[in-house]
Amino acid sequence: MIAKINGDRALELAREVLETEADAIRSLIPRLDGSFVEAIEILLECKGRVVVSGIGKSGHIARKLAATFASTGTPAFFVHPAEASHGDLGMVTADDVFIALSNSGETEELLNIVPLVKRTGARLIAMTGRPDSSLASIANIHLNARVDKEACPHDLAPTASTTAALALGDALAMAVLDARGFSSEDFARSHPGGTLGRRLLTYVRDVMRTGDKIPHVGLGATVAEALLEITDKRMGMTAIVDDAFHVAGIFTDGDLRRVLARSGDFRNLPITDVMTARPRSIGPDHLAVAVVEMMERHRINQMLVVDEAGMLIGALNTIDLLEAKVM
Repeated sequence: MIAKINGDRALELAREVLETEADAIRSLIPRLDGSFVEAIEILLECKGRVVVSGIGKSGHIARKLAATFASTGTPAFFVHPAEASHGDLGMVTADDVFIALSNSGETEELLNIVPLVKRTGARLIAMTGRPDSSLASIANIHLNARVDKEACPHDLAPTASTTAALALGDALAMAVLDARGFSSEDFARSHPGGTLGRRLLTYVRDVMRTGDKIPHVGLGATVAEALLEITDKRMGMTAIVDDAFHVAGIFTDGDLRRVLARSGDFRNLPITDVMTARPRSIGPDHLAVAVVEMMERHRINQMLVVDEAGMLIGALNTIDLLEAKVM
């Protein structure tokens, strides 16, 4: 039997869910106190790894928290509390910090292992919705993630409580990130396969064309000679350089269109008469995304790369940046 959808009821319920979960997160703010700061200090002092554990829906949040820590400069992994009771607890050492997530604070699988965790010498941070729970009482630090009610219409399914735990975990991870001085470049190094990694780890020198692949003509060249160079190198432009290879100008497809609008034979025109002098350029040690920003801001499709003395050492265009997946 296919249930009928009451659109108005569905929208009303969805809004209530979002408001309830938003309220759950907002309620955490005034509760942040010295315990939160102590938790940060424990994590910063950790000489081993951060081990995060939870079961059920709390387990899903624990997995995400471990992944967030690991990707932001704090070595971390998730361990399932039931598996920990059957051997995985051997991965926890005295140098580690153990973070246990349980909304009730009475999760049997966690309570079975946390005394053993503390016996190893590891520090224990508990994140629960009940400050008076068994898990909270045994922990070195307790973080209060209590919510007034779940977003479930029956106040049963973990919804607002898991959202609150997720947000509190993120707040903890970001505070540790900031205290470590973890930079966007550090983040990129742990995400080399992603778009962010490419954008933050790819430099102009990695993308630019060099040597014989750079389109260029001398100051004495004609428009015809410049067109041959543009056609041969297929970058939609050519640089104009002096005898010392210093950049004097650029001649692009756009410049050519403007020349074509003139009357008469343009082929023997001196390139210096029609080039764009003092073109925009960039150094090889800038991030490639800086070129993307410059191109978009100035509405150009090519960029010359020069050294500190203004000598031409490379060139790139939008195709090069697209192939490098930085735009």
